[in-house]
Amino acid sequence: MAAGHGTVEDMTHTLHEDFPTYFGESQFSREQLFNYAEHSFNLFRLTVNEHTGTHIDAPLHFSEDGMSVDEIPVSSLIAPLCVVDIAARAADNVDTQVTPDDIQAWIDANGDIPDGACVAMHSGWASKVNTDGFRNFDGEAQHYPGFHIEATQMLLETGAQSIAVDTLSLDFGMSGDFATHYAWLPSGRFGIECLANLDKVPAAGATLIVGAPKHRGGTGGPARIFAMI
Repeated sequence: MAAGHGTVEDMTHTLHEDFPTYFGESQFSREQLFNYAEHSFNLFRLTVNEHTGTHIDAPLHFSEDGMSVDEIPVSSLIAPLCVVDIAARAADNVDTQVTPDDIQAWIDANGDIPDGACVAMHSGWASKVNTDGFRNFDGEAQHYPGFHIEATQMLLETGAQSIAVDTLSLDFGMSGDFATHYAWLPSGRFGIECLANLDKVPAAGATLIVGAPKHRGGTGGPARIFAMI
């Protein structure tokens, strides 16, 4: 950016073969088809699950006939960023969730949630990426924070167009019913999972830019996401 126009923060983790996944198995691979030494150019074939790395969840992900990722209006991919910080609580309780009280506290401090906003949970979980602690599976369930269904329902009454987390799922790890996914995505709004660097952006005032993929009929996909501050 030109001098005097703020800064840009990368909100995207680097995707690689060992990036943690919800299912615990690698969901990204690459195969080199051409190399510079032999062909004078490099080219890789990528095999990737739509929902791995820093990625977007389109409405179609949890609805029968919702919008696919290519149908999300580009205007929705540029959003005022509202960061709800529960990192201190998550350090003591890995199963904590964003609650209506957290949303109300943000509103009391910063004003109403702007139309078109992305409301992001900052739990500090990004610091665990590339370790077993990111998925935090104990043999029976995963353990990490997410949005409580009551907070999700509260946000559905606002003009927010997306919610985002720095964990593997919009729902907290122990969720057995994906209540937040099923409430939020069928409403025509989208989600973002595995955000990075939420500790480097303000609670309010930044603008999130979502470089969403645009493959026909997609339920989501890895995205390059950044914030303008």
